[in-house]
Amino acid sequence: MRKIDVHTHFYPRGYLDRLQSVEDMEIRLDPSGRRTIYEHGARVVTLTPAMEDIGLRMEEMDRVGMDMALLSVSIPNVYFASAEQAPALCRDANEGLLEVCETAPDRLKAFASVPLQNPDQAISELDWAYQKGMLGIVLGSNIRGRSLIDPAWNPFWAYCNQQHTVIFMHPMSPMNGSLYEQYALAPLLGFINDTNVAVSSMIFDGFFDRYPQIRLIVPHLGASLPYLAERLDNGYRAYPECRAHIPDLPSTYLKRLYFDTVSFHVPAIQCALDTVGSSRIVLGSDWPHVIGDMEGAIRSVHELPVDAATKDAIFGGNVEHMLGWA
Repeated sequence: MRKIDVHTHFYPRGYLDRLQSVEDMEIRLDPSGRRTIYEHGARVVTLTPAMEDIGLRMEEMDRVGMDMALLSVSIPNVYFASAEQAPALCRDANEGLLEVCETAPDRLKAFASVPLQNPDQAISELDWAYQKGMLGIVLGSNIRGRSLIDPAWNPFWAYCNQQHTVIFMHPMSPMNGSLYEQYALAPLLGFINDTNVAVSSMIFDGFFDRYPQIRLIVPHLGASLPYLAERLDNGYRAYPECRAHIPDLPSTYLKRLYFDTVSFHVPAIQCALDTVGSSRIVLGSDWPHVIGDMEGAIRSVHELPVDAATKDAIFGGNVEHMLGWA
């Protein structure tokens, strides 16, 4: 079975160049000499060499035995920009990803970025991306601090539902970022908490009943959601507002989603397997972020106390089924 990495990133040159034209965004060296994206003077992401060099990526994929990568532009994506600026950023990102995918079309595919600041333009960009062969979209856990259940996005979700769109969610800077300013707590915990809030809000708001054809990949092993599934169910039983928009327990909706393995902690992956089932777990590495690990992603699946067929499903079979390749 092929090993397919659904959670892995690349930053095209055109996207990075245009990013620096947006007010309060810059790329400069951090105190240790690493190229880093800053917003309002605060670190956003460290640009490791393989984030910009496709040759380095292919070398690492060959070294560890990764057969395919589904590339996406990670944080800050395009949501820092205005509604007027975002479409050009998206097109630079998407054209750049398509260009690198052409260098190894059997091994590299990509998720498109879309300018959700303007839902009509987001629909147009996704339609263009489909025509170019992109797989779906990468979606932030919030859009410039606005929740994914904001009614402004409903026309876009309706289009995605019609298209059976695959959505790979990726955390954005937490909506209350001041809580995470020290000790790298934003990427370590803030991203996880923002994903928890985003997906829980979608569940309780009835998103997945309104748009049942959308296929959502939740990053970082579903944040804390597999571990908290029974707590969400208890909230449904206890609080009337948690029952207002959905007829079933929240854990029922979790089992409709996909969860990548970006945790690399075998007991945590086992918890997710027990909670949502083996058909909903897909391989992810978060590489080449500084805390990503392509080799560790593969090793953690090998170390699971499950049979070979389940490991094969996680390595690639589940993704191939989700994308209609199998």
